[in-house]
Parts: sequence; structure tokens; C-alpha cells
Amino acid sequence: MLSILFSNPIVFLILFPGLLLAITIHEFAHAWAADHLGDPTPRAQDRLTLDPRAHLDPMGTIAILITRFGWGKPVQFDPYNLKDPVRDTALIALAGPMSNLVMATILSLVINFNIVPWEWVQFSLVQLVIINVVLAIFNLIPVHPLDGSKILTALLPQETAYNYEMAMERYGTFLLIFLIVPWGGVSPASQLISPIIDIVVRMLI
Repeated sequence: MLSILFSNPIVFLILFPGLLLAITIHEFAHAWAADHLGDPTPRAQDRLTLDPRAHLDPMGTIAILITRFGWGKPVQFDPYNLKDPVRDTALIALAGPMSNLVMATILSLVINFNIVPWEWVQFSLVQLVIINVVLAIFNLIPVHPLDGSKILTALLPQETAYNYEMAMERYGTFLLIFLIVPWGGVSPASQLISPIIDIVVRMLI
């Protein structure tokens, strides 16, 4: 991202805020879903807002500048306030990736209908579509603490889900690090999700 700042500052002024917005909307969607499913925790913690300051993590934002990928502050919720804790936890988790896919779809409509004719803006919008798709698909990987782990837990039989959740709490972070570290130049996570990302991006643009 910093290389774009020096090579094309105008594109940077679109991409960087766009990536921050993608993370903000992702975390807001978690908070909105939890609130509508009966848990007041996100509202009490002032997470039910689109103000980026409520959702951005300082280290995650620095990571965006360095690597073009980062993270926000996780939205906290109390499953005991939910009517169906397993199902509703999965819905709260799913809300984040779905919000990014909705955002990518809206941006793709702007691109496909040529609403903004300038080439450099079109290029930036394409990059934002890709960023939102990557954020959505990456978070669907079923490894703790990603959203996909909570979704998979809801789909598994109760005993299997319990064992899976215990294993993820113990080893999930290490497994995630293994997946995102480049081995031979390419990370296992990238090899896993790149074909899916390509299909979704081609469908949109």
C-alpha cells in the first residue's frame, strides 16, 4: 500500500480509505447482527456505528499500510443473550463476510454500468472489489478466530462441534499463522482461496 502512495497518490487516496471502510463495514455488520438477534453488548460498547474509529485496530491499520491486508477490532457479544446461541452465533459470524460481498457487488455495478468514466477510478474500484472479495472469502476459512470457524461449528453435530471448538481454541491461532505465512513464496491460505476469489471476481466484473 505504501508503494502505491508514492507511485500513484490519487489511487492511494481511494484504495486506503476503501480498505478501511471494508473492515469497518465488516465489523459493523457483526455488531448489527448481534444487536438484532437480542444481544445489547455491541451497542453498549459503541460498536453499532459506521465510525471507523470504533472498529479499527491500530496494529491492523498499520498492517494495511505495509501489506495491503489488515484487521479490525473483533466485535464482542454474549451468546447467553441469544435465543439460539449456536445458530445465532453463526449468523453473526456470517454477517461480516456477507457485508463485504454486498459491498463488492455494489462496486461492481458502478464499474459495469460505467457510472464513473475515469480510467484511474475504474482501476481503483476494481481493486476495491477484489479487496472486499478477499476479505469475505478469507474470513470464511474455518479456522479460529476467523468467522468460518463459528459457522462450521453451527453446522457440525453437537459432540463433533464441541471437540472442533476445543481444538480450534487450542491450536487455531497456530494453524492460522501456518496458513498465512508464505512457504516458497505462496501461502497455503492463498492457494486454498485464490480459485474461489477468481470465480467470484469474474462473476462480478
